[in-house]
Amino acid sequence: MNPIVQKSGLSVVGLLVAGGCALGPAVAAQAAPAAAAPAAPAASNQTDRHAERILGVDYQAQPNFYYCGPAATRIALSAQGKALSQDEVARLLGTTEAGTPSALDTTRVLNELTGGKYRTTEIRDSVARPDQVEQLRRDVLAAVDAGRPVVANIKGTTVDTDGNPHSYEGGHYLTLVGYRDGGDTIRVADPADPAVGEYWMSLPKVANWIAERGYSS
Repeated sequence: MNPIVQKSGLSVVGLLVAGGCALGPAVAAQAAPAAAAPAAPAASNQTDRHAERILGVDYQAQPNFYYCGPAATRIALSAQGKALSQDEVARLLGTTEAGTPSALDTTRVLNELTGGKYRTTEIRDSVARPDQVEQLRRDVLAAVDAGRPVVANIKGTTVDTDGNPHSYEGGHYLTLVGYRDGGDTIRVADPADPAVGEYWMSLPKVANWIAERGYSS
């Protein structure tokens, strides 16, 4: 059985192991200013074409504990000129108080609304293998270069490049909106953390956050 589907229960128990959500400091949807992006380095050789890119998005925090999937998907859609409310996206995703079932659903809705270029990738292992980390790098580079933010279903606790912890033991969805250092570092738009809005995280940490789940790219 597909692990993404197998872990997609719509019960409260399923929320702990599938597409659950976690609400951070926000209790109502609100815009938060994204941190200023560092200036892109000047091109010096052929590898610099992937040095850094950050997509412009319309950030909006999730309004409740179970709307992380709609909020993250809406952020991704906003970069592609699609202006939908979180309620509209939630209806399309099939989101309930148990959360959004899986990355298969975010891929389905993103394709319905943007023309069908998204695909779902699973990281089935409990810790991402080196080849899975590199696959995530390639997928983020390709998607962001094409103007498509990546929606990731994650779980667990990790630390961003500024040393700030982010903990979503019950599961969460967030949006990968850019990269730098050739994809070694990923820009995260987190709908549960409007006080920050966006932050940088190393590629391996993002991959391990997605472990046992999946992402839409």
